[in-house]
Amino acid sequence: MAKELKCEILETLIEFPGDGKYHKELNLIKWGDNAPKYDLRGWNEDRSQMSKGITLTKDELIILKNELGGFNL
Repeated sequence: MAKELKCEILETLIEFPGDGKYHKELNLIKWGDNAPKYDLRGWNEDRSQMSKGITLTKDELIILKNELGGFNL
């Protein structure tokens, strides 16, 4: 049986508007005993369920921020 990994949301940086069961959030999260990472994924209203997402180190988030600055949307 798979062991459930506990997470602790340390800080919510961005909460995106949702349209359905989940809304996306960019959070600083501590997964188990690991160092905190930035995490982007969908959460339901009371955060009891989550979708698949991605985790980024601070350095990776800085690269993403810098790269997105050059996008013309």
